[in-house]
Amino acid sequence: MPEISLALGGGGIKGIAHIGVLNVLERTGIKVRAVAGTSAGGIIGAAFSSGLGSDRIKEIILKMDQKSLFQRGKNEGPAILGLAGLTNLLTEVLGDRLISDLQIPFACTAVDLDAGQEIILTQGRVVDAILATVAVPGVFPPKLWNGHTLVDGGVLDPVPIALARWLAPKLPVVAVFLSPPPENWRELAPIELPINAPIPQPILERISRLRISQAIRIFGESYDISTRMLGELRVQMDHPDVLIRPDVKEFGIVDQVNPEILIQRGISAAERAVPDIMKSCSWKNRIPRYFLQVSPPGKILEPHDEDETKQDQAS
Repeated sequence: MPEISLALGGGGIKGIAHIGVLNVLERTGIKVRAVAGTSAGGIIGAAFSSGLGSDRIKEIILKMDQKSLFQRGKNEGPAILGLAGLTNLLTEVLGDRLISDLQIPFACTAVDLDAGQEIILTQGRVVDAILATVAVPGVFPPKLWNGHTLVDGGVLDPVPIALARWLAPKLPVVAVFLSPPPENWRELAPIELPINAPIPQPILERISRLRISQAIRIFGESYDISTRMLGELRVQMDHPDVLIRPDVKEFGIVDQVNPEILIQRGISAAERAVPDIMKSCSWKNRIPRYFLQVSPPGKILEPHDEDETKQDQAS
């Protein structure tokens, strides 16, 4: 039976395409023995590692209220949008489960703003780890974790290939990258942050023309370009055994979407990759991995202190 370690990259709402990839892996009998996730990949990866199959995850996604995901909650940190809706959904699905309780070994990435280094989250509450890995700087509030200020793992590692290899060094790494090749970047959807407020359209249009609004848009697009290029460099440097790129370029990271379309894009990309995955699991390609010496690609953080966890839940 073919076995792999899976690296799921970030991409906001485009991460729904990961469900389609998981569906193909399940249907073709490819066993996922470890999952590494960054940002949106952390959400889907954690749900899958908890024992939820792709069909159940799809069911949850189809029922969720996309408009409420990014509402601001009480005492959230500085950010344009909030994560109150997402937090409620994650808590409903995963509860207080710990990463160590998950059925499949799982880890996700974050970045410590104070130390300026990549962080690996392998312990503590699953929901807390997810809220750290999805915290896009300035867009979503940072996550406090034992005195560390954590933001989106995509700042340094948009596709956690090295982390997936560290979790299961003897297995091939299959990476899912939600960004198109650089030659297709012109076709990407523009960044537009949703404004959940009852403001008339003429006023919204005036706000969008303000200098500060235009400056935020320019910064956001520049950050997105940097993240995509960093992802390309990490793919070249960390070299996954198989790279899957679902065609989701027309979707923005916080768009209102039809999940069925994104899931189908993931299915189509994964089906094309199945022969390469099978080849990567062959004896010929398996032997070199037995001689690999793999180190964790970042600092491993201890879980929350109990008092801090309670304080986060109360807020």
